Amino acid sequence: MPPPTSSSELRVLRPGDEAALEAFLVHHADTSMFLRANARSAGLVDRGQPLQATYVAQLDGEIVGVVAHCWNGIVLVQAPSGPAALARAAVRESRRPVTGFSGPWSQVEVARQALGLAAARATRNSRDDLYALDLARLIVPEPLARGAVACRHPRADELDLLVGWRVAFSVEALGAADGPALREASRADVLLHHERGADWVLLAGATLVAYSVFNAMLPDIVQIGGVWTPPEWRGRGYARSVVAGSLVAARKQGVGRAVLFADPDNAMARAAYLAIGFRIVGDYGLVLLAP
Repeated sequence: MPPPTSSSELRVLRPGDEAALEAFLVHHADTSMFLRANARSAGLVDRGQPLQATYVAQLDGEIVGVVAHCWNGIVLVQAPSGPAALARAAVRESRRPVTGFSGPWSQVEVARQALGLAAARATRNSRDDLYALDLARLIVPEPLARGAVACRHPRADELDLLVGWRVAFSVEALGAADGPALREASRADVLLHHERGADWVLLAGATLVAYSVFNAMLPDIVQIGGVWTPPEWRGRGYARSVVAGSLVAARKQGVGRAVLFADPDNAMARAAYLAIGFRIVGDYGLVLLAP
């Protein structure tokens, strides 16, 4: 990736830059969901609150790249011409530690190298498959279509169970270490998704058997994350049904597209997503640094 040209400038984005940021990111929609959704939800002022970030953009007449250093320490990248200088500037301006990276894989690697963290130990260092689906082509699993299982938002009295599921997901899928810190973070995640109406559960009879969230939402596109089926309920198609059920609801609200990223070595996840119509359209990088 070439460095910024001599005619370009780097600067922190401020209120008033929202339209210019969106105009750039919409051309990279499948790999910019966190950037787009967080900026829309929390704005461009960074006070360290959930979903807020310090955004630094490369401008060459218009925005041609952006890196955001988020409230939780994650560095989000979308800089096709090179994220190195942007990543250094965003972290310098935010003055907070780096806990990980997310974005197109090649850009994640460059940003991590630029910040001197290429050799830092990571609990997850994954070049995931990027999946996308036009919701007009969603294939609804037969058990969901005939009502053998049902998908809905969880109730408040079910959230404690989901916190435990979120802890288990983080340990199994993200390599996190169980303990008080993870349980506190998992509770915060579950409550945030619930407050935003972004969480979904699948019921077989009266029993909750699977969980999924939209970890980023926009009027035209949603991003699926945190899909979890407890081990005792696996192998019954529940993961694909909870995802499909959430997308049926999103489609009724006018959403036209869905994306997600998943470990390419997870054959069960791949089969589930392909079965409901998703196709692999590229890759996506997720790095979570060890504490």
